[in-house]
Amino acid sequence: MTIKEKYALTDEGVRNVKLGAVWTTVSNLVVFGGSGLLFLTASSLMARLTGGEPWGGVDLLALGAPALLAGALAYGVVLFVCERLAYYYQYGVIYKESGRQRIGLAERLRKLPLSFFGRRDLADLTETLMTDVKTCEHAYSHVLPELYGAYATMAIAAAALACFDWRLMLASMWSGPVALALLFGVRAKLQPLMRRTRMAGLRTSEHIQEALECVREVRATNQVDRYLQHVNESVDAAERCAVRAEMVTGVCVNGAQIVLRLGFATTLLAGATFVAEGTCDFLALFCFLIVVSRIYAPFDQALMLIAELFSARTAAARMRSFYEEPLAAGSDAYAPAEHDVVFDHVSFAYDRGAEKVLSDVSFTARQGEVTALVGPSGSGKSTCSRLACRFWDAGSGRVSVGGVDVSTVDPEVLLRDFAVVFQDVLLFDDTVMGNIRLGRRGATDEEVLAAARAANCDEFVSRLPHGYQTMIGENGSKLSGGERQRISIARALLKDAPIVLLDEATASLDVENETQVQQALSRLLVGKTVIVIAHRMRTVEAADHIVVLDGGRVVEQGSPAELLAAGGLFARMVSLQRESAGWTL
Repeated sequence: MTIKEKYALTDEGVRNVKLGAVWTTVSNLVVFGGSGLLFLTASSLMARLTGGEPWGGVDLLALGAPALLAGALAYGVVLFVCERLAYYYQYGVIYKESGRQRIGLAERLRKLPLSFFGRRDLADLTETLMTDVKTCEHAYSHVLPELYGAYATMAIAAAALACFDWRLMLASMWSGPVALALLFGVRAKLQPLMRRTRMAGLRTSEHIQEALECVREVRATNQVDRYLQHVNESVDAAERCAVRAEMVTGVCVNGAQIVLRLGFATTLLAGATFVAEGTCDFLALFCFLIVVSRIYAPFDQALMLIAELFSARTAAARMRSFYEEPLAAGSDAYAPAEHDVVFDHVSFAYDRGAEKVLSDVSFTARQGEVTALVGPSGSGKSTCSRLACRFWDAGSGRVSVGGVDVSTVDPEVLLRDFAVVFQDVLLFDDTVMGNIRLGRRGATDEEVLAAARAANCDEFVSRLPHGYQTMIGENGSKLSGGERQRISIARALLKDAPIVLLDEATASLDVENETQVQQALSRLLVGKTVIVIAHRMRTVEAADHIVVLDGGRVVEQGSPAELLAAGGLFARMVSLQRESAGWTL
């Protein structure tokens, strides 16, 4: 597996990690160069004190104080430039990589089918986009360049020191490869620990998010203490996993660092022996000791953060899972002659191997007509609307718009022809104007205001402190249900798509709001292909065609008059609702 696959890097990220490693290596070598200059200076000083020859005949003291000072300044400048470049490629450009990764993941999510979101929890997706990317970012910036730089530095230093004395080189360098081999040897044991710790933390995030989302229900049922106990148990479990992983990792890392430090001891012992035997010069030993004292510094830092490298592997695997999911792909060429929506023997299940939600469903929603889908709860009405606009793909059969199979069209291209008004309206923490403009980005203010007036939004917007520029809070928290629904309809009016899907658009409204919303809808539906999902039979009395679903099958279809005359399920539902209309407490 390449570094790109291991750590979910982009091509630019791989390039920057390599550059970070290169400049880290150069910076380390410049630091070692300073050790070499110190050695040559000491050699010159010893030669003057003992009357001997400096090492290699190089007498730095003979250059004089001004030259030495200028050399020291030049060395300082070179060191600063190298450290600056190493910092830039280790941290500066790597932080941009996390931005590219988040954008890439968001773009991938945008193109994934909704079936993917049905399998993954919202907290799980948020953790991947934020925490997992951050974990990998830390590995890219703090660990990988240092580790690869340490590899390269040790190899170059070993080759250079072998020119002095290959025996001392072996005595000083053996501990680095052995320490890394020991640490990476136990990686197979550490990786599952890291994975369990990550999943325990994810479960805690899910429980906390669930608690926040359900706080009203938890309080209403007086279950606060019980639910908090559940969250506390999850936090305690995650803490135990984290402590266990930290302890095991700490033992392994500290053990590797102890082995690494043994290199200094073996260098000293071997050097003392060679000096005593007369087979090694004391200055050569001194040089080795200076180098060894510095060469372990990059490894020390990399080893202290090696656990993050292992955690990054787990985080990267979670990020890669996004890219392993099949996309809801299709052609950009989509130009239907008309906009009839046809279901032809369609069957569908939300999960592979699960019970079918739709079985052999066939009907046609014609352009210029209102087609109503009715039936008991769970009969498959909303599923039909989702298959029509390709939120999901049919398991078998064919869904087509104007004769074009929707499964062959790119979802974003297909949705240009759909305006959807859901029962549960989603609004953003933006202005009224900004929320309506979501229907068609680039629409002028005049076009947005015209759509708002057509949706009867003026009546409540005029009471807001800043009119159409008023911030409406998270999910429109400052508005009523009817006001939020009218903004949703204004979006659809602004989009002016040829196909309109209304999924229980007026089910939760009071009589006054329902009347205003229905007036707005009447303007939206003129000349369009309209599919209406409703439980209130009076909502679909004026429909051109009614499709009655039960248990995922079409049990009857026709005009309202035909179905009432047939005395089937539709007639029974109408009768039951008329009987219940007079019910009081």
